[in-house]
Parts: sequence; C-alpha cells; structure tokens
Amino acid sequence: MIRSEESRRDLALIEVPPAGALQATGDPWEPYRLLDPAGEIVQPVAEYLRDLQGSGRAEATQRSYGMDLLRWFRFCWAIGLPWDQATRAEARDFARRLHLADKPLTADAGAPPPPPGRAARLPNPVTGKPPLGPKYAPATAAHSETVLRHFYDFHLEAGTGPIVNPFPLARAARGRSANAHHNPMKPYRTQRSGQFRPQLPQRIPRSIPDEKFNELFTALGSLRDRALVAFWISTGARASELLGARQGDADPGQQLITVIRKGTRALQQLPASPDAFVWLRLYQAQIHGQVPARRDEPLWWTLRRPFRPLTYGAARAMFTRANAVLGANWTLHDLRHTAAYRMGRDPAMPLTDVQWVLGHAHLSTTQIYLTAPAEDVIASIIAHHARQHSPRGNGDAVAQPPLRYRPESLDILFRRDQP
Repeated sequence: MIRSEESRRDLALIEVPPAGALQATGDPWEPYRLLDPAGEIVQPVAEYLRDLQGSGRAEATQRSYGMDLLRWFRFCWAIGLPWDQATRAEARDFARRLHLADKPLTADAGAPPPPPGRAARLPNPVTGKPPLGPKYAPATAAHSETVLRHFYDFHLEAGTGPIVNPFPLARAARGRSANAHHNPMKPYRTQRSGQFRPQLPQRIPRSIPDEKFNELFTALGSLRDRALVAFWISTGARASELLGARQGDADPGQQLITVIRKGTRALQQLPASPDAFVWLRLYQAQIHGQVPARRDEPLWWTLRRPFRPLTYGAARAMFTRANAVLGANWTLHDLRHTAAYRMGRDPAMPLTDVQWVLGHAHLSTTQIYLTAPAEDVIASIIAHHARQHSPRGNGDAVAQPPLRYRPESLDILFRRDQP
C-alpha cells in the first residue's frame, strides 16, 4: 500500500546532499565504516559489513557494498525517512533516481573534465569506447539493487529491520528459486531476480590493438609503470591482484609471479613474459636501498618520498596520465581483456588454459573475453573479399569467365521451340 504523500513525492525537486561518508579505517577487523551526517557510525551497516567479513568477503567487496549503502542512506536522509521504515515506494523511487538523476561530480586525479553536450556521448576517437556519462550506469543500479536487497534480508532474518523487504524479488521469481527446474544439459537462463533490477546491455570486452599498445607503453613515465603494464598484459591478472604481490612472489628463474585471486582468495602462480621480468629487475635496481627488501614486503611502491605501497587509485591515476598523452580512455581492466584476447587468438593455446590463467570458474565466462573487436572483424572480412578475387593468393585479380546460358535452356525459357 502506497501512502498518499509517497505517491505525490516529486523526485525532480529532491536534492540529495553528499552527507555522511564511507571511511577507510586501516583496521583489518573493520576495514570500512559508514558515518552519518553527524559523524556517528551507522550501526546497521556496521553489523552487515561484519557479516560480509565473516562470509569471507574481501576488503574491496566491503568497500563496494559500503558505497551502495551510502548512496541509499543519503537518499533516506534527504527525504527524512529512517532506514527501517522504508517501503517498496521508497525503493522504487530510489531506483527511478538512479535511472534519471545525474551522478555527483567528484574530482578524479589526472582525468580531464568531461566534455559538455553531445560530445560527452560520442565514442573516443582512439579507442572507440564511449566515455563515462553523467548518469549512473545500469551496472551500478543493478549492483545497488542486489546489495540493498541482501542488506534488508540480513536484517529481516535478524529481526532488526522492517518485516517486509522494500527491495522485493521479481514477480515471476517470488516463491521459487531461480533455475529450480533447470535442465543440466542446457545453459542457464539469465533471470532478473530483483523487481527493481534494470536490464543490463550485453557488453563486449575491448582489447587494445598492438600498435596502440606500443604507443601507450611508450607514454609510460617510469620503469615501475612499464614493469606493471608488462605484467598485466602478459599474465591477465586483475589490477588489484598484481598490486597485492609481495617481493617474494616474483620468481624470475621460473618466470612466474604469485597472486591472490580476487574471488577465491587462493594463491596462484601465473606465467609472465620475459620482458616483464626485465622491466621488474630494472625497477628493483632503481629503488635498491630505498625501500625494504624483505620477501614479505610489497613489490610495488610509490615513486615519491615518503615511499608507500602503491594503491589501486595511484596506479589508475598513472594509467590515466598515459592515456591522456594519446587522447584515449582505456582502463586497467582493458589490459586483462587484451591479454585474454591475445592468448585466445593463439591456435596453439587451448581455451581451457586461458580459463585457468584468467581464474574463471566457467568456460562460458572465458569465451566472452575472446570476442574480436569490430575493427578486427572488419579487417578480416575485407581480406576475405580480397582473397575471393585473388584465388592464387598473389594479389593479382584473375579474370573470371563470363556466365553463359545453354542455348537449349534459353529456347525452352522463351518458347523458341514452338512454332
């Protein structure tokens, strides 16, 4: 039942100030805490994050969930609604706001300001990727819906929240489990488990062409940056996985580097290219005596004093500066896409080996990364047409004999055999 004041709520007039914050504590027992506008800890969120940690979720996952919860609590604070009195009407209006409202402007170190007007929606002329728009991405809205539904499910089971989850399941999925009667011989169907979960467009991972990667690699400004990019492009490791490596994890003799997998938190050795270890050795010689050299110390450090372990934000800013030289908008994750695409195009490398390197649980996930970019497909088709006109393969077109119909066939067609 929707109350009358809720039905009359004008979302266009609601201003959601950036109240509260998600604070990084540096404490492994409580990596992040959500603060309200008065600076007090939001206890319902603190309990939920502890439950996530007990389930083995990484700190990066807790931060991601915390940002979704901060977005929701800011909306509740703006309309003056306690979190435990939220109904489906507020959840619906929050979903509508994510679809229509602009994102708050945030300062991004090293990133150029977004262009105004229609230019903000045009693909990048170098990469062909669309820029980040002023609206929330559908993936952000979908992730928020999932996190908030789980958050209220947690408090519903604990008896500390509303008696009805304001973020319900989709109408077709209520009262039954997803894929409950699935045939194991057929692929799983994609289901919208949440009522307010948007449909996500099918995105094709984009790889960096070889010539553009060479230009990007040249634009990197330090030995550390070149070593990092060389490892990312040859191992296919996620950015956070490689940044978490320790000095003892690099084994040049075996040409291996050990990383901790994002999902399973398992240790895995990944083969890397010889060039990556050459750049790493040059970088280590450059910083020798300036940073601790014990095996359990971080492998990657900042370039300026005081030296600190390199964080994801600093690495992303480095890559953004290199992008700016070329006018591109590639991301660190595009390096993983490029590594997967290169390995998948090698006919001597089985697809199951690519799956192992990327750490995918299902082979179908690996196949998504092997989709050729549009420019490669176009070049391949043009080459195909050229081969059709040059069957000898020497580039010289061979004249084809003209088509001729048999005279008796023409006589029958035009009834010339009849008087």
